Amino acid sequence: MTATLPAVPPPPATRPRKRRITGTHVGAVLIALFVAAPLYWMVATTFKSPADIGSTPPSAVPTSPTFFNYREAFGTYHFATYIQNSVVVTLITTVLVLALGTFAGYALGRLPVRGRGGIMTALLMISLFPGVAVAAPLYLLMRQIGWLNSDQGLILAYTALNLPFAIWILRNYFMSIPKAMEEVAWVDGASPVRTVTSVILPQALPGLFTAGVFTFTACWTEFLIALTLNNDDSHRTIPVGIALFGGQYVTPYGTVYAAAVVAMLPIALLVLVFRRAVVSGLTAGAVKG
Repeated sequence: MTATLPAVPPPPATRPRKRRITGTHVGAVLIALFVAAPLYWMVATTFKSPADIGSTPPSAVPTSPTFFNYREAFGTYHFATYIQNSVVVTLITTVLVLALGTFAGYALGRLPVRGRGGIMTALLMISLFPGVAVAAPLYLLMRQIGWLNSDQGLILAYTALNLPFAIWILRNYFMSIPKAMEEVAWVDGASPVRTVTSVILPQALPGLFTAGVFTFTACWTEFLIALTLNNDDSHRTIPVGIALFGGQYVTPYGTVYAAAVVAMLPIALLVLVFRRAVVSGLTAGAVKG
């Protein structure tokens, strides 16, 4: 006789869980609306005519959408020149900061540098200086060397102001990379420069992206130093150019908003494309840093 096993009852049918709307969801939606409302109002205003902007009560939706404000920004106020100046200054500054910050951060994070703690403290103190504290000395320096109203003067100032923070980010990220990877490269006969370029830098790409995004954003949106060093219209950057739209008694709000929307696009694209790398670069080395 063969023993028969008791029949195993089938598992109960799992019902799909109902999503409950909690206070957290409501709070998140309210915060999102609070943040998005000014952005929507700014974008909607760019498509309003001057008469529509000054109407009472104001309308949330353009009654007669128009590209007049964008044509005014690029035509009457030469906004394309300001974009070109900002692109040149920002890209060159970002490349210089990454190049210098990479070697400085590697040395401070991986090599036995004497006085490393004092150097990092000095860099932190420099990065905390407000722009208004260094604007006047920078103006005197650039006037003495003849670099007022020039791209190179602004590039030099931005590089000096953004380099300490980039060194901090890159140094912490380099410290999070395992030391064994370097030792294997040294055993294989790689030189220190080859080790940095072929082994360390590929592992440090999130840190490089983080330092690059922060440097790009800081240079793209900086106002005070650019206003102090450049009085010539042909060398003004985007923030200074937008601030000087209009005249003494008239402010073209629609044109200002249109220029601001165009200026905001590169920053928004950078954040969307490199958001994961930026988060990784900021959190790396949090324990060892």
